[in-house]
Amino acid sequence: MGEHVIKLPDVGEGVAEAELVEWHVKVGDLVREDTVLAAVMTDKATVEIPSPVDGEILWLGAEIGETVAIGSPIVRLKVAGEGNVKAAADESSEKTTAAGVDAAGVGRGSRPSVRPGQETPPSSSGSSRGSTGPSGMATPHPSRPADPRDKPEDDGVKTNRAAPKTARPASISGAPRAEGEKPLASPAVRLRAKEAGIDLRQVPGSGPAGRISHEDIDAFVARGPQLARATGLARKDGVEDIKVVGLRRKIAEKMSLAKSRIPHITYVEEVDVTALEELRATLNKEKRADRPKLTLLPFLMRAMVKAIAEQPNLNALFDDEAGIIHQHEGIHIGIAAQTPNGLVVPVVKHAEARDLWDSAVEVNRLADAAKAGTANREELSGSTITITSLGAMGGVATTPVINYPEVAIIGVNKIMVRPVWDGTQFIPRKMMNLSSSFDHRVIDGWDAAVFVQRIKALLETPALIFVD
Repeated sequence: MGEHVIKLPDVGEGVAEAELVEWHVKVGDLVREDTVLAAVMTDKATVEIPSPVDGEILWLGAEIGETVAIGSPIVRLKVAGEGNVKAAADESSEKTTAAGVDAAGVGRGSRPSVRPGQETPPSSSGSSRGSTGPSGMATPHPSRPADPRDKPEDDGVKTNRAAPKTARPASISGAPRAEGEKPLASPAVRLRAKEAGIDLRQVPGSGPAGRISHEDIDAFVARGPQLARATGLARKDGVEDIKVVGLRRKIAEKMSLAKSRIPHITYVEEVDVTALEELRATLNKEKRADRPKLTLLPFLMRAMVKAIAEQPNLNALFDDEAGIIHQHEGIHIGIAAQTPNGLVVPVVKHAEARDLWDSAVEVNRLADAAKAGTANREELSGSTITITSLGAMGGVATTPVINYPEVAIIGVNKIMVRPVWDGTQFIPRKMMNLSSSFDHRVIDGWDAAVFVQRIKALLETPALIFVD
């Protein structure tokens, strides 16, 4: 038998390191060639690492959330033949290697092979996993020592502490016992309950005939005495620690950077989209195989293109360290999209060269790729201005965070039918707010208002969107 070391490959994009975001295997697993071992992330693009050979996992070289340099060993496999690392001379060397000490000089020093929560890899003799003694035989976990206080009452009932206990009920309905029924417990348990101020009549017993043990007292205290009245409510004191890794960590870093370095100014304006919605419904009725169903976004994108033509300073990236504003001719609109893994921003490139239908096709394609996790780095980078929308959950108003280092973001809120005064009466109109944020170092409040008002005018009179 030999060993095969898998190193983090060059995943492209000119990166020197990647973050480990997921393990698909654990120590002791048998894998086949092309089995996905792990997933790493580089600037929001996730790359899977397959196994090039068949073998057994001996060692995993990184924790989830850890940054790994390109070329660093990440997995060691026991394989048939010599592998790419010379096999150890004897079984003890093999076990030492499996424990994470690289006898051949390849690995991560004294890093342990078994990460917290993982099983110990099986020995070559095929012995079972679990706790082992010096002889290699499985060692049972020590049983709970007998409590000298647990002496049975002198009521003719003898309790065998070594006998298997009756499983405690998963849920308690009503009082643990009937009114007037005497709880069955040893003197030691009664004394403990008395000292703790616990009414044994309210404690469910898991022993024979409902006998109450010290474990039942412990469970009752942990659940809280208020549960004795069958309210169905339980006090919960647990705390779960969740490590921020992968896409969520990158989102946190990006948001922190944007809020700490960009002085935001948010401008909210209401837009009457009644005419736009009528036009959209009419166009969607004309079903054609080469045309997708239109949403509000393609109309907004076309309106933004026309507004940016009049105010090109809104389509820019601000390098605040160099003090340079990079004003782009090409309009690359990021569309903030919620996915099962978190928020990503796929980018519709060159929106200025796309008509209404082409914009809709590209938005749909990118949204599907983002949700499926197949969007690549090129599709998730390069935006010059961003749209953010929560669809029907868009709320009345929001305060969007600018996608650093851009200088503007347009927020779409939900459409609601509201009464609007037309000069003589109130009439129902479909109204929507645009909540837009701007980098106040680059964009003055007046320029922000002019930009939003131009978009408002185009959306309220959608025929203007199609006029060159």
